[in-house]
Amino acid sequence: MTSSPTYPLPPTLHPIPHPLLDLRPDPEIDHHLQHPTPITSPKNIFFFWTTGYENLPPSTKRNIRAWHRRLSPHGWTIHLLNTLPSSPLHISNYIDTSDPDTVPQAFTEGAISGPYAPQHTSDLVRFPLLLRYGGVYADVGMMQIGDLDRLWGETVGDPASRFEVLSYDVGDGVKGRGMTNYFLAAGAGNAFFARCHRLLLQLWAEDGGRVSTEGMHRSPLLKGVPLMGGSFTIEEDGETIGPEEVRVLLTDYIIQGQAISMVMGLVDEEDGWDGPKYVAEHVYLIEFMVGSQLINEFTNWDGRKAFDLMSLSLPKEGEVENEEQGKAREIVEACLQRSFGFKLAHGLILRVMGETLGSLWRKHEGSDNVPGTYAHWLRHATIYWNQDKIPPALIFETPEPLKRGPLLREQ
Repeated sequence: MTSSPTYPLPPTLHPIPHPLLDLRPDPEIDHHLQHPTPITSPKNIFFFWTTGYENLPPSTKRNIRAWHRRLSPHGWTIHLLNTLPSSPLHISNYIDTSDPDTVPQAFTEGAISGPYAPQHTSDLVRFPLLLRYGGVYADVGMMQIGDLDRLWGETVGDPASRFEVLSYDVGDGVKGRGMTNYFLAAGAGNAFFARCHRLLLQLWAEDGGRVSTEGMHRSPLLKGVPLMGGSFTIEEDGETIGPEEVRVLLTDYIIQGQAISMVMGLVDEEDGWDGPKYVAEHVYLIEFMVGSQLINEFTNWDGRKAFDLMSLSLPKEGEVENEEQGKAREIVEACLQRSFGFKLAHGLILRVMGETLGSLWRKHEGSDNVPGTYAHWLRHATIYWNQDKIPPALIFETPEPLKRGPLLREQ
């Protein structure tokens, strides 16, 4: 690797000893990531990109390399799976893509349609991979900041721990009605994700078999789960898409999140399942705004502002920090000290929020990796530094269930 400038190390972080990092040059890391090794433990980190690692945007490759450099010395293996014919990382080499209990018919036939078909395809492999192998599923847009190996070792990876699932909370606070799907972790055969998987498959099987998620929010099996989103509007082609329609768009787009929320709130006495109780006792959730969206909180979801701040250079020796540099420093230090990760947003969110930091890093190739900038400081930290502590888990209540009755039966 090329040498980096010397960046200030914020309190509550420590440098990782170089023997505990894979610091080989990028081409060697890339070669390693494209040549899979057998799965021999639950310490797996799964990513998915339909056209394969070689076709990832450069900024996203840097995300994946950082995961590998930090975690592979601790026994973790990165698997970036795809749908490329003849690829050893083809998803069918990892899960049975002809089995209707694993993926829906549209997946098997390659018939998933719509503008976000790749995203929906990736949604459908998350549960099967975790159920078969155990480990972590993360979006390629995730930057890992906190000590994942330690958190795993003190929760899911510890047979004495009560925690069986790791993720970020995106629900109604301590009532625990939502979970992000961009970072999910559990051991193989997890009871919670098994039910989420069965429900998601059933949603895809309705109406004789669906080829997209459009309209899935109307399924009677999701009755009682609130729509996602807030009061967003979309200005497009001279027309305004109102908040209710935007909530529908977001909900159908992240229909996997609706399935998760239903299982979190389900009491199914026939199956011996109490979702609210399970969440309170066995799910380790990190608050998602601070935990994985903090840059957006600082910039009020203004992607251009985030991009401009992160593109600034740090003051050189003898220079006085200006106001904008101070804001950028505050963002980086806060992320490094308080966040467990950062999710670079793409997909439908671009229609709702406009440009994001992630989309601008992709558009301006290399802008996230200019030595001496705040973006590079953050990149440097995700490889070379670690947090002294793991993030706290939210303490959950056991509220009234969203539904009483069998998972796959209408109320």
